[in-house]
Amino acid sequence: MDDPLISTGPEAALATGPLTLREKLAVGQFVVSVEIDPPVGLDARRAIRAAALMKEAGADAVNVGDSPTARVRMSPWALCLLIQREVGIETVMHYTTRDRNAMAIHSDMVGCHALGVRNVLCLRGDPPELGGYKDVIGVWDVSAVGLVRILKLLNDGLDWTGRPIGRQASFFIGAACNPNADPLGPEIRLMRRKVEAGAHFFVSQNVFDPDRLERFLEQAAPFKRPIIVGVLPLHSYEHAQRLHREVPGMYIPEDVRERLRRAGPDAPQEGKAMAREVMELCRGRAAGVYLVPTHGNYDLVAELVAEGKG
Repeated sequence: MDDPLISTGPEAALATGPLTLREKLAVGQFVVSVEIDPPVGLDARRAIRAAALMKEAGADAVNVGDSPTARVRMSPWALCLLIQREVGIETVMHYTTRDRNAMAIHSDMVGCHALGVRNVLCLRGDPPELGGYKDVIGVWDVSAVGLVRILKLLNDGLDWTGRPIGRQASFFIGAACNPNADPLGPEIRLMRRKVEAGAHFFVSQNVFDPDRLERFLEQAAPFKRPIIVGVLPLHSYEHAQRLHREVPGMYIPEDVRERLRRAGPDAPQEGKAMAREVMELCRGRAAGVYLVPTHGNYDLVAELVAEGKG
């Protein structure tokens, strides 16, 4: 089987300049990416400034969310295009099947490819009611695994029905995984389905439990796919409690929450220290880390990026 990290499409021979995210992962570089959410309104300047800060700190890429937690924001492909054009840093576009049928997905993906967006993280998406939209119905015509399969078909030069589209695309296909799953067996089986569908790499849910992370990485190792581990610097005891209780797929051990409670007003620095510990654990075990800013605190994350790339 061909190495999924090596580009074999028509653009491979034209690749010059700095290594891409795909190429860095292929040669075993430890990568650091940062989440930047699109704006709710029309002004993307703050997001662009944040991307510039991350580039200066040494980040390999920025991840752009797709209306995370089902709260409507600017289209992820639009912000990806702005960041790549204005800042010159690679993006990983999150894309959910919550709002689109197969026709819309094909249209969006062909457009993204034409605009230079290549890295796509395939997600199911949170239900609209989570964002407070009681009268909005999720589409989910295609599952996250189905979205991976559609991108694989485009890379083969076919649409989702199997008809030729003229030439092969060159998407780098990402999929989500959750080391916090308990039991872990069903999550590993889902990862296998995503690999079989065509996933090139994985990005994980935020992890706070070193034991769970090590157990997960051990069980996922046979897939031979890079795993970029989610790391979220916690801000306070209350912040940790809310995430643990309200966010699907999130697990924050009691001892972590207690550390923050004892830290009191120094909790943000304690959260940063714990994030640093997870990052160090990932070195030599995972392909990289994916940092998620808390309350838009990009300065703190930029410090972690600089440490991670140092």
